[in-house]
Amino acid sequence: MSIDSALLHAKLKEFFGFDSFKADQERIIRHLTDGNNAFVLMPTGGGKSLCYQLPALVMEGTAIVISPLIALMKNQVDAIRGFVAGNDGIAHFLNSSLNKAQIAEVRNDLLSGATKLLYVAPESLTKAENIAMLKEIKISFYAVDEAHCISEWGHDFRPEYRRIRTIIEEISVAPIIALTATATPKVQSDIIRNLGMTDATVFKSSFNRPNLYYEIRDKSDPKRDIIKYIKQNPGKSGIIYCLSRKKVEELAELLNINGIKAAPYHAGLDAKTRAENQDRFLMEEIDVIVATIAFGMGIDKPDVRFVIHYDIPKSIEGYYQETGRAGRDGREGQCITFYSYKDIQKLEKFMQGKPIAEQEIGKQLLMETVAYAESNSCRRKLLLSYFGEDYHEENCGACDNCLHPKKQFDGREEMAMVIELIQSLPERFKMEHIANILAGEQNSIIKSYKHDKLEMFGAGKDHSVRFWSAVIHQGLILHLLHKDIESYGLISVTEAGAAFFNAPYELMLTEDREFADGEDDDDDIAAASAARGGGGGDEQLLAMLKDLRKGVARKLKLQPWVIFGDPSLEDMSIMYPITVDELKNCQGVGEGKARKFGKPFLELIARYVEENEIERPDDFVMKSIVNKSVNKVFIIQSVDRKLPLEDIADAKGMEMEDLLSEIEAIVYSGTKLNLDYYIEQTLDDDVVEEIYDYFHDEAESDDLATVMEDLKDDYDEFEVRLVRIKFLCEVAN
Repeated sequence: MSIDSALLHAKLKEFFGFDSFKADQERIIRHLTDGNNAFVLMPTGGGKSLCYQLPALVMEGTAIVISPLIALMKNQVDAIRGFVAGNDGIAHFLNSSLNKAQIAEVRNDLLSGATKLLYVAPESLTKAENIAMLKEIKISFYAVDEAHCISEWGHDFRPEYRRIRTIIEEISVAPIIALTATATPKVQSDIIRNLGMTDATVFKSSFNRPNLYYEIRDKSDPKRDIIKYIKQNPGKSGIIYCLSRKKVEELAELLNINGIKAAPYHAGLDAKTRAENQDRFLMEEIDVIVATIAFGMGIDKPDVRFVIHYDIPKSIEGYYQETGRAGRDGREGQCITFYSYKDIQKLEKFMQGKPIAEQEIGKQLLMETVAYAESNSCRRKLLLSYFGEDYHEENCGACDNCLHPKKQFDGREEMAMVIELIQSLPERFKMEHIANILAGEQNSIIKSYKHDKLEMFGAGKDHSVRFWSAVIHQGLILHLLHKDIESYGLISVTEAGAAFFNAPYELMLTEDREFADGEDDDDDIAAASAARGGGGGDEQLLAMLKDLRKGVARKLKLQPWVIFGDPSLEDMSIMYPITVDELKNCQGVGEGKARKFGKPFLELIARYVEENEIERPDDFVMKSIVNKSVNKVFIIQSVDRKLPLEDIADAKGMEMEDLLSEIEAIVYSGTKLNLDYYIEQTLDDDVVEEIYDYFHDEAESDDLATVMEDLKDDYDEFEVRLVRIKFLCEVAN
């Protein structure tokens, strides 16, 4: 059915209100109405849905749109009904949410010929009664939306999608249009082959979204960073993605407590609540939706101004798809992702026990994400390259790496040391262990293997454990090293690594960089339409606070950091707290510290604010959720009962390191815990005394990396953390 160009333009104006088509839209529509198969690769916001909606409205019969999400179907059916006033039967959806009366209504409209678009979930398409019903109608074409779901290499693989071709043949063959916003060349060929449309014309638009700004931040205090960012961008719509339902609920609650209108969205909520929360977001009753990846696929909200990933996604395709929901109107879109290698290790643990083939795919996709996060190259160039597109500009001016390049060094010597050490060991070990050997770190595991006696022990002691871990990460990314997930992350040398060791060549590695709050120059990023938020405080006030801290420390015979650390003072110089409640919301200041040391600091700030006629920012005082953590209560009660820490950890199914982190969080929030009973049983008295004296007399901060650097080989991290907890409880709180 060939359709006149003038008619297409007239219908475009009549139904959608547009005067002209975007990019390849007209070519795609004409190709489909001529009865041909099409594969459409178009970025989010490029106008994919119009490529099947308009042909459906002008062609004879009903178009079957196979779509993965119920929320998306409702959204698009409502939109079509809005375009064609007074004819609700023109578009329907068919999925598990409908009751018998609603299904009957759909059937009547289909058989009468009123329905031009029928949205179907792939699961509904396989039901015998639905197949029988669709055999009775004339089908104009099939549209397979979110077609990447077909491929095992796609970021949202769904087994039901692989049955689509078989079912089409059972109903009736008609042209197929497959559409996706993300597909690597491998995924593209998989889709085309599986749908049996090798004759399809491929319409490929550029993946470049020039209005989007990409940034990876260090995941040191993400909740605080997120709240601060949103407060500095009031009234803007945004999506925050988390990997777990629990984190979604927790973060949505935290945002609301801090005066940010937010709602959760995940598969664990009932359908009514999910629909209500989505509608509230679309209707701008709330500003932020906190979601798992269940949210957003095809959601038509053009003015999402930021997409934040609390957790790093499992694949680059997932990342691109989700960030693509920002700035669909071509205006500002901020894409901020929090990254910690610990999150990657968690995702790797989840893979254990899955079929080997699935693990291999998952591992490869995850390593590509790590490579992206840790790269010093232009993020836009990396993304486009992943999808088989070249980006020729040297500096995109709209990503963190282009605006703030990381320092590089020729790391051939360091990489050779890593490879030499791994090859010299009779057994394989994890990344942390190798880094500890090179940095000369003593701990119980090193001693048990007698690795402190190795010739290479401490060979790289000029650098920290963190530095060596970064070198090993980059070795994995460059495929010089291999990490075996099945054997708990043990590191080995690849053939390429062995070849490099035998004939080293220039290897530009990136120095490890913190993405600390306020590091970037806001003016630069604003110029890139991407102000990341954060920034320096009042330098004059900061200097006065440091002088006061010095005086208080001298009077109390304590190290200055014990009173308040530098991050705490920096926060005071930004937020100008003048009450205890405001002060305890500054970084590193809990209730105990605020009450114990806060009075002179609050008095100084109040005087300074008054004398300088400063308008205090009331837009950022991060309130905490009243901690209802079962773990917190359980830990405090167990310590009061003097239970061994090992028993407490076992009872909650926690690693000892995670338990220590929970205890530290409790202590830093101002609660005193008496661990003397455990410390006396576990550590030698002289060890406790020496570490305690170090904290009292010498330590310049409580930062663990700095402390371990100062103490060198004398104590392991576990001992230091225990004594630090004791010291903070007795002196700082």
